[in-house]
Amino acid sequence: MSETQLLDLEQELGLENPVMPYLRQDRIPHIWCPGCGIGTTVNCFTRALTESGRDLDSIAVVSGIGCTGRVAGYLNLDSFHTTHGRAIPFATGLKLANPDLKVVVYSGDGDLSAIGGNHLVHAARRNMDLMVVCVNNFTYGMTGGQVAPTTPLGPTQTTMPFGNFEEPFNLPFLADACGAVYVARWTVYHVRQLAKAMREGLQKKGFVFIEALSPCPTLYSRRNRLGDGVDQLKYFKEKSTIKNGADTKDVGLAYQGDIVVGKFVDRERPTWLEAMNAHFGKVLGDRFTPYGGSHDQD
Repeated sequence: MSETQLLDLEQELGLENPVMPYLRQDRIPHIWCPGCGIGTTVNCFTRALTESGRDLDSIAVVSGIGCTGRVAGYLNLDSFHTTHGRAIPFATGLKLANPDLKVVVYSGDGDLSAIGGNHLVHAARRNMDLMVVCVNNFTYGMTGGQVAPTTPLGPTQTTMPFGNFEEPFNLPFLADACGAVYVARWTVYHVRQLAKAMREGLQKKGFVFIEALSPCPTLYSRRNRLGDGVDQLKYFKEKSTIKNGADTKDVGLAYQGDIVVGKFVDRERPTWLEAMNAHFGKVLGDRFTPYGGSHDQD
């Protein structure tokens, strides 16, 4: 049964999917492959939205290019689908132009940590008040399965047909080392924990980084004979260990190896806007008028 037929059946039976009000239903069915976990992360995000207590008009979603980048176009929120790798600078401008907004960057591992890696590093360093959701499927899904900065050692990709030999990023460690105030990793098997992390991220002030591990059955899994999306969910279930507060240096990923998940970092430090206001308030005194909305001045 197609998604369109399923929606028609739900309407005929008088059923209401609680996720649907948060989606642009005229754009369904979506483009994601069967077994892909991106849709599951969207479900978790909509659950977080329902529990966050925030006015949805106060939330904006920004994405780059790629499979995960399409999330912004499906959410029934103010959203921006930007150029490849540039979601964070677009989001930074949006946040500083309207500090009352809660700005969420929602994109893939290639978009955020490859062409967008410089922006990730400096937004975390500056503690920009952004929530970054990185769906990590270890590959470039939309452009053909090329090796990504997160591809573990060993598996084949279209650009590494004899196996990847480049050391991958440990994204939670990268975000932590650069100064993120909230860092978590979950898989798309851990739907309740992922939704809770997203809810906490929406309520947290400062740079939030949430990594969501997801299957890519069409390219990464098929090329490496890992089965379908269900097989990868079984792998996530069997190999994951929850270690809240784990040292992020120790949560790197090996090919089909053990996975450490949990909330690793939750700390406080001034956001960029708060630091700017404090600095110029000290330097200029009464000549300076602090800039920012109610959210940043709470």
